[in-house]
Amino acid sequence: MLAKGRKVPVRGETAAAANYAFGPLEDDMIIKHRLLTRTTTTRGEPPLKKLQKKFSTFIIEAGKEEDNHSDCLRLSKAFLQELNTFEIPLLKSKAVIDANIKEKENFNDLKKEINKQILQAQDDIEDLKKLLEESKIERQHKEECEAIRKLIAMQPPRSETQKVITELEKEIVALETENTVGSRLLELRKKQFALLLHVVDELQNTIDEDQKSLIEETRMAIEEHKGMAEDASGGSEAMAVD
Repeated sequence: MLAKGRKVPVRGETAAAANYAFGPLEDDMIIKHRLLTRTTTTRGEPPLKKLQKKFSTFIIEAGKEEDNHSDCLRLSKAFLQELNTFEIPLLKSKAVIDANIKEKENFNDLKKEINKQILQAQDDIEDLKKLLEESKIERQHKEECEAIRKLIAMQPPRSETQKVITELEKEIVALETENTVGSRLLELRKKQFALLLHVVDELQNTIDEDQKSLIEETRMAIEEHKGMAEDASGGSEAMAVD
């Protein structure tokens, strides 16, 4: 038989466990062989082998030329009984296989439905993400509006602001008027200063001319006085000679 004892390896027994454990391929071969031969244990004769023996015995007995009708009938009944016994597990296996197939189909349908729900959930998540972003933007706008509202609330009323604006406009008009008067006065002062400079220049020229005339007159007087002095000196000398 293909059956062998299996031993689960524990720590410290790895080398010994290799002599008892089967690989995955060997396990599959053993399971397939047991399913085909309807062998569920390692003891006793397999049902398929028993059925084969009974069939062989019946065929051998039927092939004899002796008058063994009763033996053939007995062997045929034994074979049919064994066949029925062998068929019952097959029917059970077929029922299990059909149930498994049905269960697999249900599982596939459930898997498709779950995948569909997953895709729908992903779409819903994307929609919720977009909605969340829009909500964040809307909230930010509301916060900005609230900040502007608080800033506006901190400002004085419009009537007071308008009153202040009116007063400032009056002050601006007064300052413009004062500026105009100052500009005109400055222009007048410029003209007066220019005239004064002209007068000063004329006076300076007059004074220079007067100074020149005075110097010339003084020089002529000095020369005249010097000539008279020379004349007087010459007369004195003549008188002394006389």
